[in-house]
Amino acid sequence: MNINTIIHPSSRIYGSSTVGRDSKVMENTILGYPEHSILMEVLDNDRRIEDADFPGCSIGPESIVRPGCTIFSNVSTGSKFKTGHNVIIRENTTIGDNVLIGTNVIIDGNVTIGNNVSIQGNVYIPTDVIIEDNVFIGPCAVLANDKYPIRKQFENKGPVLRKGSSIGANATLMPAVEVGEGAMVAGGALVTKDVPPWKLAIGAPATITDLAADLKTLNNI
Repeated sequence: MNINTIIHPSSRIYGSSTVGRDSKVMENTILGYPEHSILMEVLDNDRRIEDADFPGCSIGPESIVRPGCTIFSNVSTGSKFKTGHNVIIRENTTIGDNVLIGTNVIIDGNVTIGNNVSIQGNVYIPTDVIIEDNVFIGPCAVLANDKYPIRKQFENKGPVLRKGSSIGANATLMPAVEVGEGAMVAGGALVTKDVPPWKLAIGAPATITDLAADLKTLNNI
């Protein structure tokens, strides 16, 4: 740990977790919390989590993890990673450089997030989602990965958000849809089919229309 890295004494760090230089980990955070299989193995052997040896998480340099966050084992972030309060990021999630994860966001694991991404407060991201570079996700947006929730067999597959796409506040993206490069999803839209690059999805269910000329530029994040 670098001398300029600050970890509040109320935080808990498990496994082989690392925190990069010039980072700040604030009150009541948990880093490297064991994913379910590891946790069960530890508990079945009557061991304390603090004494167990397992992969933790890796937080990149110049990062800020605000109070109340829980970041699971096998999560890695790039540099200048920032969270709001009470974020949960589950296992097997990879996050690039200069990414903001807003307050109360839940990322349920097995998610890939690129560079220069902004995810606003109260967003829900399920497993098996891909988010490319320069994506913006507005507050309270919901992504889904199960087409027939617990009713019939369906291979879980979350949405794919291509480079520079924008998702408006309170939008809902159904399983397996792809939002193309530079496309926009309007606030409150219900997206049930793919959105082509540089198009606009609006309404519930969403219809596809042309994107205004002055909006045909990548997000500046």
